[in-house]
Amino acid sequence: MSRLSTWIGACMAAGPIKRYRQSNALAAQMRWVQTSAGVVRVFDSGGDKPCVVMTPDGPNVIEHYQRLFELLTPHVRVVCFDMPGFGFSAPSSGYDHSLDQGAAAIIELLDRLNVPQATLAMSCANGFYALRVARLEPHRVTRLVLSQTPSMQAMHRWTDRVVPRLLKLPLLGQVVSRLFRQKMAASWYRIALPKSTDATPFQQTSHQALRCGACFSLAGVVQGLLRESVDATLGTHAPCTVLWGAKDRSHSVTDPQAVLRDVPQAEVIVFDDCGHFPDLENPQRFAQILLAQVTRVLSVKLGSHNEVNSAFV
Repeated sequence: MSRLSTWIGACMAAGPIKRYRQSNALAAQMRWVQTSAGVVRVFDSGGDKPCVVMTPDGPNVIEHYQRLFELLTPHVRVVCFDMPGFGFSAPSSGYDHSLDQGAAAIIELLDRLNVPQATLAMSCANGFYALRVARLEPHRVTRLVLSQTPSMQAMHRWTDRVVPRLLKLPLLGQVVSRLFRQKMAASWYRIALPKSTDATPFQQTSHQALRCGACFSLAGVVQGLLRESVDATLGTHAPCTVLWGAKDRSHSVTDPQAVLRDVPQAEVIVFDDCGHFPDLENPQRFAQILLAQVTRVLSVKLGSHNEVNSAFV
């Protein structure tokens, strides 16, 4: 049943994205990288600076990250891509959103872009794929900077509370997720952002992408992670910083420290004024923290704080 639902989800996404790639001018500004998980849309600032790899938390897309690109690209190489099944990355027919397949997609993308090592800056469910990469190929991950990613156990509890039951059902969930993606995206921003935040800019960018055929495979990722053991991400040893938006109403009962169950060495930083997307809601503070983590990694390698800090002045 799960294989059939995966195939159906891929078929529903493939046609609209193919038409987008052929007709939309923005596509010319992005790279399209063939992987075993599907054709992945990538923004890559290029260069030989330390690399930071990011992926939007759907229904966000790469276009939501333009301000962060402005802040980060003078200092680091930024790779930002839509995960298979989200944004304009159509998944292959065999991609099931499992931890192993999601991590393999990230590793394959690093290989295709000739990125030997990177800081992985990912959020929510994508944070679990980053944790898996750090376990499978620890030499490739210099540091993890995660946003709104709890433990896998806490994520399962969150899914039980927040995600509608229909989306947890194979086949039916995929169809509902595709047919009602615009409504689900709009309602998600209303609960994920603080009441005081105007959701319109988020919604407009997402609406435009979805109207052009973007994926929002919420059912696929929900079902994929529910199949994982609550202990699936235990024992990740990479240096890790977790940013937590305190005003995310979907996570109102989730302990920001929950991630310590899986990653005991993680440093947790709470953004008191942010909701589910601290990286996008407060890009200036996020960029400062992210660059500080990159600087910390480089200072250990080079043995000179002064030499490293001068690169970010």
